[in-house]
Amino acid sequence: MADVELRQLRYFLAVAEELNFGRAASRLLIAGPSLSQQIKALERDLGVRLFDRDRRSVSLTPAGAALLPDARALLDSADALRHRAARIAGSEPVRLGYVSWLPADLTARTSAVARVHVDAWVAPSHTQAARVADGSLDLAVCWVRREDLEARGLSSRLIGADRLYAVSTGHDAAEVRARDVVVLLDDDATTWPSWNAYAEQLARDTGARAAHISDGGITGPAFFDHVRRSRRPILNSPKAQTTPLPPELTARPVVEPKVYWTWSLVWRRSEMRPAVLNTVDALTDGLGDLGIHDSDAWLPDDDPYKQ
Repeated sequence: MADVELRQLRYFLAVAEELNFGRAASRLLIAGPSLSQQIKALERDLGVRLFDRDRRSVSLTPAGAALLPDARALLDSADALRHRAARIAGSEPVRLGYVSWLPADLTARTSAVARVHVDAWVAPSHTQAARVADGSLDLAVCWVRREDLEARGLSSRLIGADRLYAVSTGHDAAEVRARDVVVLLDDDATTWPSWNAYAEQLARDTGARAAHISDGGITGPAFFDHVRRSRRPILNSPKAQTTPLPPELTARPVVEPKVYWTWSLVWRRSEMRPAVLNTVDALTDGLGDLGIHDSDAWLPDDDPYKQ
C-alpha cells in the first residue's frame, strides 16, 4: 500500500469513469499500454482486481466499485491541499500591527488562509489605526471608537475583551465597586490618548476618581508606585501589565459595573484582497461576545460593540 501513488489513483478513476482504456488513455494523455501497466501495478499493490476486462468491454469488479469512493475522496483531498498551499504561497503577505496583545492562537487560525507577518513596531492604538488607514499595515489589533472608524474609513470586528481589575495594597482580594477605584490619566497625550478617553468616560459614568499623572505610570513599575501611595485601589490597564504583581499588592475584581476593554481587529473599508478579508474571518469567526453584553458590563458609549 505504501507504493500506491496519487497518479495511479487518477488513472484508476479515469478508467472507472470511462470504462474504456482507450478513451481513458486519451483523456490522461498517455499511451494505452502504459495505462494498462499502471492499472496492473495498482491492482498488485492493493492486492485486489479492480476491473474485469476483455477485448470488448471493461467493468468494475465488486472490489473496484467498493474502492472507487475512497479513491475519489483521496484525490479530492489532495487537490484541496494543493490549492490551499498555492493560495498561501502565492498570496501577498498580510501585515498585522498590535498594541500589547495578540490572540494566542493567531498562527493556528490564519496559517491556512494567509501569510501573516506581525509588525515589530508596537505602538499605541491610535497610531496603529492610523497606519492601517494610510496603508502601512493591512490589519491591526487595537482599541477604537466608532468616531475613529468613521474618520479613518475603517471597519472593525471584536477580537478580544479584557475585564479590568483594580490593584490595592495589602492582601484583601474582595470585590471593589467601580465608584471606589482610581483611574489614572497621563498628561502625555501623544502616548495615552486612547486610554485617557476611556478612563475619562469611566470616571464620568461610574463616579470613579480620576487622577492625573505625568510619569507614564499607567503600566509597569511606576504603576505599582502609584498603588502604594494611593488610599484607594487603582484600575489596571488592559493586557499591558507584563511586570509580575509585587507580593504586597493584590488584584481585586471590579463590580457595579464590571469594566471591560475591547480589542478590535481593524482594516480599511476599501480592502478587497482575499488574503486580508480571509484573515479577518479566521481571527474573529465564532468568538461570541466575550462577556461584554452581560447586563452588568460597562463599555464606553462610543465603543463599536456597545448595544
